[in-house]
Amino acid sequence: MSEDQTLDHGRCGWAKGALDVVYHDTQWGVPERDERMLFEMLTLEGAQAGLSWSTILKKREGYRSAFRNFEVEKVARFTEKDVERLMGDASIVRNRLKITSTIDNAKAVVEMHTRGESLSDLLWGYVDGTPIVNTRTSLEDIPAQTELSIRISKDLKKRGFRFVGPTIVYALMQAIGMVNDHVVTCPRRLECAAMG
Repeated sequence: MSEDQTLDHGRCGWAKGALDVVYHDTQWGVPERDERMLFEMLTLEGAQAGLSWSTILKKREGYRSAFRNFEVEKVARFTEKDVERLMGDASIVRNRLKITSTIDNAKAVVEMHTRGESLSDLLWGYVDGTPIVNTRTSLEDIPAQTELSIRISKDLKKRGFRFVGPTIVYALMQAIGMVNDHVVTCPRRLECAAMG
């Protein structure tokens, strides 16, 4: 039996398509602290609201190109002209609120940086730098939001972030490994836990 077949046995049930599987097997739940990558994941999780994650993964390279590889200083300087350009860009989700929230979120991160703070320290501070490892037995056991994601959402909103409701924040926490929600049968659960 190949390594791929072994991993497929017990893999989290949401990873069905090829892009989902690669993302699940290489990134989802891996502790991430890089500022640029955190901003990328915050943007993508916000863009996913109301859509499938597969849709966003298919557009990921488009997002990287459209939003200058998620370099916050560059995105924070986007103007209304950039918004109009992005509204015509089929490589991303053309939703004005999602586009403008990405720009506002970049500005919020830049503001944090000017105060000597980081998005990484803020987010990871909520879990004392150590991922929460859950024991979910099925997808049905995974909540859409938690008390912690509600607290983080409120904090981010106070800091000027947008499209950061508790459900989006919880999805972000899962994506960046603050929370390990791989089901107990999934080989990636223990692998990600060991990285924490």
